[in-house]
Amino acid sequence: MKAVHFGAGNIGRGFVGLLLHEGGYEVVFSDVADALVDALDAADRYTVREAGPGGVNRVVTGFRAVNSRTDPDAVADEVATADVVTCAVGPSVLRFIAPAIVEGLRRRPADAAPLAVMACENAIGATDQLRAEIERLAGDEAPALTARAAFANTAVDRIVPAQPEGGGIDVTVEPYFEWAIEQRPFRGALPTIPGAHFVDDLAPYIERKLFTVNTGHAATAYFGAAAGHERISDALADPVVARAVSAALEETSAMLAAVHGLDPDELADYRATILERFRNPELIDTVQRVGRQPLRKLSRHERFIGPAAEAAARGLSTTALVAAVAAALEFDDPEDEQSVELQRRLASEDAAEFTASVTGLDAEHPLFPAVRDAVAARQKH
Repeated sequence: MKAVHFGAGNIGRGFVGLLLHEGGYEVVFSDVADALVDALDAADRYTVREAGPGGVNRVVTGFRAVNSRTDPDAVADEVATADVVTCAVGPSVLRFIAPAIVEGLRRRPADAAPLAVMACENAIGATDQLRAEIERLAGDEAPALTARAAFANTAVDRIVPAQPEGGGIDVTVEPYFEWAIEQRPFRGALPTIPGAHFVDDLAPYIERKLFTVNTGHAATAYFGAAAGHERISDALADPVVARAVSAALEETSAMLAAVHGLDPDELADYRATILERFRNPELIDTVQRVGRQPLRKLSRHERFIGPAAEAAARGLSTTALVAAVAAALEFDDPEDEQSVELQRRLASEDAAEFTASVTGLDAEHPLFPAVRDAVAARQKH
């Protein structure tokens, strides 16, 4: 069996590629970074180190790498003969990997088993987004080509911190992981992925993960940065930061219980597990790394505005989530392009204009006034 994985970065090697390897697949990494592709091609193994209680070292073998920038034809050939295609490239990059998948589907034998396509991104419906890009490129061919694949959305969760200098292609990760995959598109012919679980309805898993793990991680970064902390673990050791993050996650849990009928006690246990993961001192992660790209993280369906908008529409509390938004507005990292742009726009746009353009909230939305007031308060400082 063969899997093609787009994005040979830390998540690609330390999470998706590892599980595909353990499922018995030969893994072909596709990336545009010349040095990384060359390093993978020159190696016959790499180690995934699980840092923290219960962690072990796992060795990955049986992989190759192809440079999709210099040899897109080779990538298409790999896709044409693969059993599985996955990616961890970021939602905005999906359109750049779609051409290789389209060409691979064109070359795929008509009688081959459907190609399992799964986008492993921190986004709701990422595989749907990838399929839409494929259909756009394929045009009139789209129905015939997409019939050769099974497109399944996924929810993925594993913390992979910034890696130490000189670590090569080895990766440090946390021991915990979750990979939920919708099973209906496979019609019973499920891919072999140890540790993944296949579910009928993915939406609760995606939103529980995004609005607990991603919301909590970013809130820790922004509250921690405002308090002068450098590391995520140090930020959560600060009782003031910990209370602020916990309060925000209590609001997302209340929304998840209202929208999806999830059990409040189980959500409380999940929150506690997530916060304990963030406290892992062996995961050397910084508030600057986690907090980068604040404009994206403040957008309409992302980790703060997404759950807060749902909560406000149901009359639920959003005070702590708006406080997290306010902390995000203070994030000022000259090394991060979006942070620089955020501060520039705060200085040049009025509060209502900024709120509408950055968060995507309509002025009539019940959350709008609170966010606008947080923006206005930031602009006064």
